[in-house]
Amino acid sequence: MALPTLEDPLYYLANFRRVLDWLTSRYADLLSVDEAAFIADFQRLPQPSQALLVRMIMRRGVDFRASRLDYAEIGDTRAAAEPLIAAGWIEEGAPLSLEALFALTTRPELGAQLGGWLATCGLSRGAGKGVWLAALQAGSPEPRPLAEWAPGLEDRHYRLSVDAMCERFRLMFFGNLRQQWSEFVLAELGVYRFETIELEATSRAFSRRQELEAYQHLHRCRERFEADEAMESLLADIPRLPFANEWLERRRGRLIYKLAYRLERQGELDQALALYQDCSAPEARLRRIRVLEAQQAITDALALAERAAADPVNAAERQALERVLPRLRRKLGLAPGRRPQATPPLRLDLVLPRATSVERAVARHLCRDEAPVCYVENALVNGLFGLLCWEAIFAPLPGAFFHPFHSGPVDLFEADFQVRRRDRFDSCLAALETGDYGAIIRRRYREKWGIQSPFVFWEALDEHLLELALQCIPARHLRLWFERLLGDVRANRAGMPDLIQFWPEDAEPSQATRYRMIEVKGPGDRLQDNQKRWLDFCARHDMPVSVCYVSWDPEGDIEAPGLSGSDTAVAGGDS
Repeated sequence: MALPTLEDPLYYLANFRRVLDWLTSRYADLLSVDEAAFIADFQRLPQPSQALLVRMIMRRGVDFRASRLDYAEIGDTRAAAEPLIAAGWIEEGAPLSLEALFALTTRPELGAQLGGWLATCGLSRGAGKGVWLAALQAGSPEPRPLAEWAPGLEDRHYRLSVDAMCERFRLMFFGNLRQQWSEFVLAELGVYRFETIELEATSRAFSRRQELEAYQHLHRCRERFEADEAMESLLADIPRLPFANEWLERRRGRLIYKLAYRLERQGELDQALALYQDCSAPEARLRRIRVLEAQQAITDALALAERAAADPVNAAERQALERVLPRLRRKLGLAPGRRPQATPPLRLDLVLPRATSVERAVARHLCRDEAPVCYVENALVNGLFGLLCWEAIFAPLPGAFFHPFHSGPVDLFEADFQVRRRDRFDSCLAALETGDYGAIIRRRYREKWGIQSPFVFWEALDEHLLELALQCIPARHLRLWFERLLGDVRANRAGMPDLIQFWPEDAEPSQATRYRMIEVKGPGDRLQDNQKRWLDFCARHDMPVSVCYVSWDPEGDIEAPGLSGSDTAVAGGDS
């Protein structure tokens, strides 16, 4: 989809027309009668009316004052509004709630128009709008048109009537409600760059109208949850039966999990347990075990935990069960069993002057001219993987991409993400055996720089770091990391050590000594579960990794922050 240039003052209208053409070509069978009529009627509107409507659609809210719809490329916006009013797409003079009135007006305007009312309520002219609104709302005033609220403004009020329909259009185009219409502008400005994917004419997010409506329903339920709506009404509206569509079922499962967890925190254990039982989120089974334990149903909790341990859904559940099972067995008077012992990483203890960033303080301390230290966190391993496997990640498989603004495939976190691309990933990873991987990664870095990716964070991956990594990290270690990433993309993209130190000039380099990764923990900080899993993985495969525990020197002065992103630390200090 070619984007119009921003030099065209009607670029936003051209973008909206392209969306409507896109929907007509891909979603004709899913469009309702009203939606199809809107698309057809929109094309017949005068251009100024089209432009005004799109301006309103792309702005926040549904209420607008005519005096603030002033666009040179549209001209007389009041004249442009008339066909929209006639079509019923905007409404003039609709009743405004007091809250909506306050949103549309400035404080001086309110003071001038509502001065008498404010005085009657004993409100100071010096008080803020929030104070005024709270006090005036106490009287529960009825909504009324702008001309009645504030006749002295001599302005018109328009309310957008097709906002919900256009939100559906946005959902159909993007496949989510996270991305906004501004994606077009940001792409044209170069703020965001996206990989070019050859999309088939049949590529689309939803295959049936029911899927579209179910997504919208779940989205509204989530908004109500985040607004702290009463649980009773929410629970009544959550779909109780699983969706056949795995994508929708994951959304339903995550929402039910959030509700159940809130109920658990509130002490409503019976309700929480029932919801966890009905929940497809992978974390739900472990929460069921914990709720059963809290209810003193230890036998049931142990039985469920043992079934889970026999077939854990992921490494995180396996790790948690290793802690839970011995505790449950002890409560029943049983032998706790042998808990697998992780190989402890090397430990490094440092006492340093207090600093605003403990990671950067350690990096400065350990850095040498011949052994630079970089603050990389998750950026390095993810970035190297994303560059080497770019073609596999962005392969145009059915259902993976359906518009021009994808930062990654839709199925990135699905269980079959790797399986669907097995041959492609095998081909990419084979370069680690042939020795071609360095050239491929360097070329991709140059060719793809700045393009959105779920793995490559460009600002944290400069060429200096890239060269050090390719020079010092053995291909065998890269392959192990990359295969672990593919095993569970959602979980394993995070938890990697904070720092990496390189020895690029080592005369006789060995796989164990040309680099080391360092997890940094400040005073009182503890390793998180995902960090423990990464450390254990590295230790099991003889990868050089350490945990550095820092104490602050009570006599030292605070150090200013130094490093930024993947910057190499300045040399100095003792290792």
